[in-house]
Amino acid sequence: MLWIKAFHIISVITWFAALFYLPRLFVYHAMSQDKISIERFKVMERKLYRGIMTPSMILTVVLGVWMAVNTWEFYQTQYWLHVKLALVALLIVYHFYCGRLLQTFKQDNNTRSDVFYRWFNEFPVLILVAVVILAIVRPF
Repeated sequence: MLWIKAFHIISVITWFAALFYLPRLFVYHAMSQDKISIERFKVMERKLYRGIMTPSMILTVVLGVWMAVNTWEFYQTQYWLHVKLALVALLIVYHFYCGRLLQTFKQDNNTRSDVFYRWFNEFPVLILVAVVILAIVRPF
């Protein structure tokens, strides 16, 4: 079970790195005016989303479910885990919304400013703080 937990943590770190970086690319993409930069950002965003972010999310979820199922008798009364799972579900929604924004940029239909994406980039930070506190402190 420790190997599963280790790879779960690795995949979480990788997923969050991508969740932090993709919206930052959106910031720069929204600020870009020249065709070369715009096309470069499209490639970077697509590769990050498809090659790193989505596989990391899938691995995080699969390994997390694996650990929860193997120890469900203990975790079913641990309400901090229920809150943590709800936050992970929110993060998955955020992930897929990033994919939708990626398509908007791909089609050159972005109407949002770099300021919007700067604020949008902060959401996973809040989730990360809450999830780590729930997992380590287990307040309830």
